[in-house]
Amino acid sequence: MQGKRILLGISGGIAAYKIAYLIRILKKQGAEVRAIMTPASSDFISPLVVSTLSENPVHMEFWNKKTGEWANHVELALWADVFIIAPTTANTLAKMASGICDNLLLATYFSMKGKTIIAPAMDLDMYQHPTVKRNMETLLSDGVSIIPATEGALASGLEGQGRMEEPENIAAYIQDFFQVKKTADSKRILITAGPTYEAIDPVRFIGNHSSGKMGYELATACLAAGNDVILISGPTALELTHPNLQLIKVQTAQQMLVAVQEHWKSCELGIFSAAVADYRPENVATQKIKKQAEEHTLHLVKNPDILTWASQHRNEQQKVVGFALETNNAKEYALDKLTRKNLDFIVLNEFVKDVSGFQAETNKITIFDKDKNAIEFPLKSKKEVAKDVLSVVLKN
Repeated sequence: MQGKRILLGISGGIAAYKIAYLIRILKKQGAEVRAIMTPASSDFISPLVVSTLSENPVHMEFWNKKTGEWANHVELALWADVFIIAPTTANTLAKMASGICDNLLLATYFSMKGKTIIAPAMDLDMYQHPTVKRNMETLLSDGVSIIPATEGALASGLEGQGRMEEPENIAAYIQDFFQVKKTADSKRILITAGPTYEAIDPVRFIGNHSSGKMGYELATACLAAGNDVILISGPTALELTHPNLQLIKVQTAQQMLVAVQEHWKSCELGIFSAAVADYRPENVATQKIKKQAEEHTLHLVKNPDILTWASQHRNEQQKVVGFALETNNAKEYALDKLTRKNLDFIVLNEFVKDVSGFQAETNKITIFDKDKNAIEFPLKSKKEVAKDVLSVVLKN
């Protein structure tokens, strides 16, 4: 952290009082700290405190009415190695997501070419509100990293998720950002994970038992090796944050395809581990289907083949890795998929209930390259399986 230039944005939430501790930690680690405060944040922490601890003037307005000096938001953005906004209120979050630029902090964010990291803080019902979730997903897709709020006692007196992460953990996150070593071999990798849910009516869907764990472990392993990752995830309870991760959450196969189409061109490797539903209902009922007749016929249509699309729309440098979860004739089906979809590798995972496959903590895989050469691995945890997959597919 020695000499790293950290620009700190403080918005108007009660958690702003913790920022004094964050500044102290960053300064002790040798970082240079400058701060931008929204006018509302001064109700929770004094600009004098922030200025004294950071050893730099605090910027709050576009220009100082007493001195006539202009606070150059472009210069601040160019100065910073990273911009951390903490706390990030629901209001600031919404403005960032929708392009509203009505204060110095936001003007600096929209001028920032480097990394922006936010640490949300708000009451639990606000944090769970669909609008707030959509805004966070928008920022994730824009490349902003989010340090999720934690659970605990809130200023409202309620208990739940909404507390800004503790200063020492925010500092550790920033340190991780600087410590990730990029090398000549670092890549931009696209990974799909989890199931897709195909709606039948407002309360029912067609899906599968995929937990998404294999894809998330692959993303974690890629990030640990210094790569940039775009993780396109179907519905899952899993969470993953990292400065070099762009997490895009989707529900359906068609949404996943759109996300892949948007980002595939910028990637060097695609690992398609998602368990995409093969079919979806042709017509989705607008109201819950009532149980009346003895039988109900559901007409299904085929979903787009995301893996085939990626294989057909790649350049000579891009590699495509597919997954095959099979219950019978495993090798035959996996090799057929490898050839038919023109893949560089296929990872065969033989399904054994509660041992290997969906919901299990372990997998037993065999990796076939495009020449149908096989590398077989014993039963391992999905974390170790992810490392095995990367050890094969990242070889030059």
